[in-house]
Amino acid sequence: MIELNKVSKWYGGNRVLNDCTANIARGEVVVICGPSGSGKSTLIKSVNGLEAVQSGQIVVDGIDVTAKHANLSRLRARVGMVFQHFELFPHLSVQRNLMLAQMNVLGRARDEAAERARSLLRRVGLSGHEHKYPAQLSGGQQQRVAIARALSMDPVAMLFDEPTSALDPEMVNEVLDVMTALAQDGMTMLCVTHEMGFAKRVADRVLFMDRGVIVEDDTREAFFERPRSERARDFLSRILH
Repeated sequence: MIELNKVSKWYGGNRVLNDCTANIARGEVVVICGPSGSGKSTLIKSVNGLEAVQSGQIVVDGIDVTAKHANLSRLRARVGMVFQHFELFPHLSVQRNLMLAQMNVLGRARDEAAERARSLLRRVGLSGHEHKYPAQLSGGQQQRVAIARALSMDPVAMLFDEPTSALDPEMVNEVLDVMTALAQDGMTMLCVTHEMGFAKRVADRVLFMDRGVIVEDDTREAFFERPRSERARDFLSRILH
């Protein structure tokens, strides 16, 4: 489903990704973790072409993201992405936020797009909020709208770039609960997160990164119970209580 083969990226003389290789199977939930500045967000953004890489290959659902004339619009219509800061259109209602890309990209009729929007808002626990604007919602509610918007495109995979890091602590679980339900429904997911409780509960595999390198790629159980590298052991000792 998602294949990364020796992916590298530089900003000037700073190498932020260094020969990163990993494969995510259909239906698999993979968490990317590691210290700040380790390249996690850059790696996940490269998966749908938001960050160009200088070398290596990325293939997502049969589309070579790194090809010179890659159809990135087609890719992004099939791979949902949820960002740290929601990225909702502030001048559109919640329902319109969910309808816009459905009509413009997928060509759905207005009534069909509206019904799909309402169905997804029910799924993320926001029935009755269709006609509100983003500013009228809490941060957790806005992030759930952002997840629903990504799902409105019927994606084959979902990418999450630290989706809870901008939220107040009491709002984190309402977003993680939606993500957990998605994982249990079999959605292919690649998640950058510091929420190790979520990783322990949901991840099939964990990629641990440091200084642009994937230091460990292991099952959830092996990573948390028997981390192989000193760097991962130190990381876990600092964040697990």
